[in-house]
Amino acid sequence: MPKVYIKTYGCQMNERDSEQVARQFQERGYELTSTEMDADVILLNTCSVRDQAEQKALSNMQRLRGMKRENPNLVLGFMGCMAQSRGKELLDRLPDLDLVVGTQRFHRTVDHVESMRGSERMRISDVKEEDGSQNTIRDHLLMPNQVTAFVSIMQGCNMHCTFCIVPSTRGEERARPISEIVAEVRGLVARGVREVTLLGQIVNFYGRHEFPVVDGKTPFVQLLEAVHAVEGLERIRFTSPHPSGFRDDLIDAIARLPKVCEHVHLPVQSGSNRVLKAMHRPYTVEKYKEIVQKLRDRVPNVAITTDVIVGFPTETEEEFQETLNLARQIEFDQAFVFRYSPRRDTPAATMEGQHAEKEKERRNQELLAIVNAGIKRKLETQVGKEVEILVEGESKNNVSRFTGRTRNNQIVVFPGAERHRGQLLKVRVEQCLGFSLLGDPDIL
Repeated sequence: MPKVYIKTYGCQMNERDSEQVARQFQERGYELTSTEMDADVILLNTCSVRDQAEQKALSNMQRLRGMKRENPNLVLGFMGCMAQSRGKELLDRLPDLDLVVGTQRFHRTVDHVESMRGSERMRISDVKEEDGSQNTIRDHLLMPNQVTAFVSIMQGCNMHCTFCIVPSTRGEERARPISEIVAEVRGLVARGVREVTLLGQIVNFYGRHEFPVVDGKTPFVQLLEAVHAVEGLERIRFTSPHPSGFRDDLIDAIARLPKVCEHVHLPVQSGSNRVLKAMHRPYTVEKYKEIVQKLRDRVPNVAITTDVIVGFPTETEEEFQETLNLARQIEFDQAFVFRYSPRRDTPAATMEGQHAEKEKERRNQELLAIVNAGIKRKLETQVGKEVEILVEGESKNNVSRFTGRTRNNQIVVFPGAERHRGQLLKVRVEQCLGFSLLGDPDIL
């Protein structure tokens, strides 16, 4: 039985795409392996959002070339966003590379590999656009007793932020039908999944070109209601929405649908209106704060998490200070802070006023210090409180403990047992452990 190894870089959508490809290999009789050393096929699912992710993937592939020379029958391939962006250029650059598969052709990966492993060896770059590709990410490779799962509801993005390469790697927005998504969720629940996370490049724009607003509800809210009705499902999460188009009907849905978790990841990117305009982010800081306030008014204990870019071209020290002030005002429950990374073929890459890496790193560390202090303050307020967690399994850092998440996405570890996996448990928070919480075992 041939073996395939898949390494994933980047976001949750990449994880979901890799899972889909792995499932298709299994269906063709391949065995999945956790090590590249005994693999017959090695695929790297790539990310292009930041240069660091691209360089890691390229460096890893360079290292794998030695294995290919020892085993000429080994198939080496790139999938995903970098594959889509660079295409045949990768084959020209890396003579031992066999396969490049773009973001709309994941479902062709196994066919291409099978043709390569046949009598006639060839090298393939397949980065074509394909109508309906959003409907091909529907099968799941679940681990034993897995209780959470990602569900891809759409592909693509139409926003064209000046720093972002995603519209050119993922294509235009395309949505899956609600009925197909609901059927997929039902199937997951039948296999033991208790929580799903709905994935979209801009998830609150789901279906805006394909489906009508009904009774004042956008297609995404209609989808939330339909998924909420699935019996046996306990929790619903979604990521990532955009402040533009974050309407009151969505805030209302989060407030009134019990299965929708009290956690919104809402990327702000900058605390400066001028920088937001340069980024082509069509909202203001004031609008962003208004959305956050509405969420906090309507949804008790809602967690607000975000993405921020520091060192964007032309960002002044005063504008950076505006971002620091915004972080202090909102006190995010978590923030992913990124140093600006030029991406080729994006407007920001050729803007004047590019910052040195040392300056970007300084700003990164200053913002992280403020964000992390706020996170710890919020976690410390949980000590002594009783919280509900969905137990996901053993802790990655301590096999003697189990781990789960609260509805607002706080991680809780506790001295549990296998019987607790998949259960909704009430635990009393005993201690703050840096960026997670320790649950009291006495009430189990």
